[in-house]
Amino acid sequence: MHAPPTHGSTLPPQQSAPQERVAAEPSGGSRSDGAWWIWALAAALFLAYAALSLRIHRRILSNSYDLGIFEQAIRSYAHGHLPVSELKAPDFPVLGDHFSPVLALVAPFYRLWPSAETLLVVQAALVAASVLPLAGWVRRTLGPAAAVVIGVGYGLSWGVASAVGFDFHEVAFAVPLLAYSLSALGSGRLRAAAFWALPLLLVKEDLGLTVAVIGLLIARSGDRRLGIVTAASGLAGTLLALLVVLPALNPDGSFAYWFWLDSPKGSDGGLAGLLYRGTVGLVTPEAKVSTLLLVLAPTLFLALRSPLLWVALPTLLWRFSSGNSVHWGTGYHYSLVLMPIVFAAFADALVRRRPSRASLHRYLAGSAAIGLLVLPQYPLWQLVKPDTWRTDPRVAVAHRLMDRIPDGATVQASTLLVPQLTDRTSVSLYGWPQSRPRPQWIVVDTWTPWYKRWPLTVQEEKASLDLARAQGYRTVADRDGFVLLNRPD
Repeated sequence: MHAPPTHGSTLPPQQSAPQERVAAEPSGGSRSDGAWWIWALAAALFLAYAALSLRIHRRILSNSYDLGIFEQAIRSYAHGHLPVSELKAPDFPVLGDHFSPVLALVAPFYRLWPSAETLLVVQAALVAASVLPLAGWVRRTLGPAAAVVIGVGYGLSWGVASAVGFDFHEVAFAVPLLAYSLSALGSGRLRAAAFWALPLLLVKEDLGLTVAVIGLLIARSGDRRLGIVTAASGLAGTLLALLVVLPALNPDGSFAYWFWLDSPKGSDGGLAGLLYRGTVGLVTPEAKVSTLLLVLAPTLFLALRSPLLWVALPTLLWRFSSGNSVHWGTGYHYSLVLMPIVFAAFADALVRRRPSRASLHRYLAGSAAIGLLVLPQYPLWQLVKPDTWRTDPRVAVAHRLMDRIPDGATVQASTLLVPQLTDRTSVSLYGWPQSRPRPQWIVVDTWTPWYKRWPLTVQEEKASLDLARAQGYRTVADRDGFVLLNRPD
């Protein structure tokens, strides 16, 4: 990233430019004049996100990790208890895994509609709402054409698509908070920027470092006291969560980011491993560079010219220094929080360049072209595929078998069946060593494709089912690949 420019505010909208260099002037009148289409865009994105994630779930393609875990945690909140997840381990306290008390906000909705689908709809609403401040800010500073391109480009971006196409995650709460905070910061509304940033401390422990960077940008933009307080609050929040709260609540008293302690391939442990991660390890293997390039490509790399991009640094550092290769790529939800940051930085960079109208349109066309080129590679493209709207007859068979399991029973289920049972049973993952032993019921999809099969292989699963029968479980049903076993009382 380039070093931030040396002038005072993060984005000085008050400075005027010669008329011939201004791409678009802020519209006059009320701030809401002509902005109805931004709400329409947010509504359309909400419907797209919800449709995608609900179809995935109804086709029995959602996962125990992480949808099942989050539903169990929110179900605990909804019943007035601290969050636990049977999927992690019997009565495992989720606040000892990640510090995300913000999940309690979903509990009232879950109490009314106790289903995994409630989580997916809430996530769709949170992510869709994040387009409102971003598109509104761009419209006021760069005009409606830029607002359309950046708003749609952000809403359909690959990081957003990957997240809504893979279950539910707590970082969905971070997305609107970041969008509002960075839009305020870019417009010079520093108190609002701090106001929207500080709740990130309740979303996840690492986001305190993101708050700290926002605080430093606030201080650099003119309000030194507010910026220092915000930065100190963010840093203190992360340290408190990592060093006090999580070890105290974790049954093993372990450090929250255990995966960070694993040495990636090609590095040694100890000091040598730390040095490797902080230098060569940040850009190797090549998956890390590919991810970084794809993060910046929709902005034509102009985001590098904005100091707002520094807000992405904590997330990039922990991901690329992690010993878990899953964190390095473009899949799952790991790039979701980067999307509002990079598109806000893109808008800020365009304002700083003060391009002519023709130049602005070229930048926007380039950004849109890259977005369209990448879109078919990520889950939102499933919405235009006929298979997405077809339901395999096996789905009805699975539900008929699972309906035979009584409410409140203890169950072990294969990973794709778990989220279908988390709303009414005490379910854990079949074959997972930490699962509650000898449940009353076992339900397994033996036809699960190899790329969805976890944690057992086909051979291990068959041997495990044979062992369960030998230990007294009786076969209640065996149909179309679904096996339902019951332990007689």
